[in-house]
Formats: sequence, structure tokens, C-alpha cells
Amino acid sequence: MANNIDLDKETLFIVSQTFKALGDPTRIRILHLLSVKECSVGEIVEHLSLGQSTVSHQLRFLKNLRLVKSRREGTSIYYSPEDEHIMDILEKTIEHSNHD
Repeated sequence: MANNIDLDKETLFIVSQTFKALGDPTRIRILHLLSVKECSVGEIVEHLSLGQSTVSHQLRFLKNLRLVKSRREGTSIYYSPEDEHIMDILEKTIEHSNHD
């Protein structure tokens, strides 16, 4: 970490938005699923028993924060994690919560 004690406004905003993303149970479920396998919206809907509009909205939020990325294959769009640092934080937090 840099020697600068104070954080600039952009860094503060990005960090707070990232924690906001990780503070929502639906987004955690989506990110956790995507850490296991790349999925289309339909697959996420099916695996997590969520509505398509909910999944699409949450993916848009996560994509805007560059936490997930997408790729097109024919008419389907597949999502996967974009930021392995955040996925590491998520997995460590899940491990911590399961630790006795």
C-alpha cells in the first residue's frame, strides 16, 4: 500500500461500491456461482431460483464495477469473474464465516 495516509475520492468511491456489491446476498450468490463456473443469465436464474430481471439487474451492477465480465457465444452471453482479487476476498470471507 502507498505511503499516502489519505485516500483520494475516486479510490474511496470504488472501495465503497465494491463493499456495497459484496454486502448484498443476491450479488454474493451470483458471484459465488460464477466463481465455480461461467454461466448465462438463464443458467444463473435456474441455479439460484431467481427472476431473470433480478439477475440481469445484478449482473449490470457487477459489470459496471468490473467485478464480472461477459462474452458472447452465438446468441448467448456468458458471465464470469473479472477481478480475481475480489473473488479471493469473497471466498476468504465465506471460509471465515464457516470457521468454528
